[in-house]
Amino acid sequence: MNIVLLEPEIPANTGNIGRTCVAAGARLHLIKPLGFSLEEKEIKRAGLDYWKDLDVTIYENYADFLEKNPGAKIYMATTKALKVYTEADYEPDAYIMFGKESAGIPEEILLDNKENAIRIPMMGEIRSLNLANSVAIVLYEALRHNDFSGMRMAGKLHRHSWDEA
Repeated sequence: MNIVLLEPEIPANTGNIGRTCVAAGARLHLIKPLGFSLEEKEIKRAGLDYWKDLDVTIYENYADFLEKNPGAKIYMATTKALKVYTEADYEPDAYIMFGKESAGIPEEILLDNKENAIRIPMMGEIRSLNLANSVAIVLYEALRHNDFSGMRMAGKLHRHSWDEA
């Protein structure tokens, strides 16, 4: 799986998304301009000590991303989509793109990818969810579509065993 952030603005969101990507075995793609430095303490604090394990690629702009990922199936996560994120059939190597916090993905890009535009349903007139939360929701749905392939499915207790009960 691949998570793509188009011009992210808030370092704590990107740090949290990086941590989620490590937990999910997903690659993170960051498309400039970034609204922060990758050296900022906020990004490292949010990513904790997992940031060093993150598979991350940085691109100069959207055209650079497309050029370096030819043929990528890209799902566009946006509040403007007609299709709900649970309706997509995510491939194991799917790319799920999210736009910057203040504006989302530009409409020109969305129109070029209408069939792959997806949304998270929300109540009322709320504009959007937090970016890191949105990534987690959609990423784990995509992983579920692929039977959580390669992921640890059972947890372990620290001081006890599940067999005790």
